[in-house]
Amino acid sequence: MSIRKIKEKQFTNGIVYALETGDGYPIEVTDTFLPYYTKDAIGRNQNALRSGDVGSRAERWMIGVSVMSGCPVGCKFCATASLPRCRYLRSDEILSQIEFILGQNPEFDPSKSLEFKINYTRMGEPFLNLGAVREAIEEVNRRFPNVHHYVSTIGVKGSDFSWIRDNITLQFSIHSFDESYRDWLIPYPRKMSLEEIGKVRTASDLKTTVNLTLVREDDFSIQALQRWFDPKVHFVKLSPINPNCISDENNMGTGIITQTNLL
Repeated sequence: MSIRKIKEKQFTNGIVYALETGDGYPIEVTDTFLPYYTKDAIGRNQNALRSGDVGSRAERWMIGVSVMSGCPVGCKFCATASLPRCRYLRSDEILSQIEFILGQNPEFDPSKSLEFKINYTRMGEPFLNLGAVREAIEEVNRRFPNVHHYVSTIGVKGSDFSWIRDNITLQFSIHSFDESYRDWLIPYPRKMSLEEIGKVRTASDLKTTVNLTLVREDDFSIQALQRWFDPKVHFVKLSPINPNCISDENNMGTGIITQTNLL
């Protein structure tokens, strides 16, 4: 399947690419890397770099793929919602994004990286295109036995999580412990409640991530965290807002996390 590069933007530890499918739909893929010690975010209780050394693709190599062009969920801080059309990608179109990144870096062998990770975290909701996502995961597993998959979801009602096992990590992006505000932030009607999300158990080798892109201080509640999420099962990740046209329209700024990358 042919994809075409539209443009790219380089930053300290990687590149983000705007691509286009053969029928003209835009997609986004990222190529990033970090020092291997950052993998132990749970043990270190944070993910900050120790120095200006950002590592290389021989350490932690992460490719972030899109599962859709556009997205029907419409999160209030996500620019993906600004695209006029949404199309679900086929498994070969998901795989082509990985192949594209590998083709840009022929000097690196992913089978020799200390961690080779595919993040299903760019455009689209994986559990609304689950057939294609699972097909892509099976093919990537066949080609790269050392791979780690990271699948992020808002928590679509009725989802099957039984296949999340071994080298697949599940992330729930909930963004607020305030259910009413969460409904505004994530205006998708068929999503699970916090209670339902907290009860999900997987057979993954790693904890389930609970991700919050915090807009307000009230979005975090230690009482809700203790009530719904077991520290033996869950890892909490706090993320900043990456400002864009949609987040600017909703006057979100950078949210409550103000730390910036000074490298």
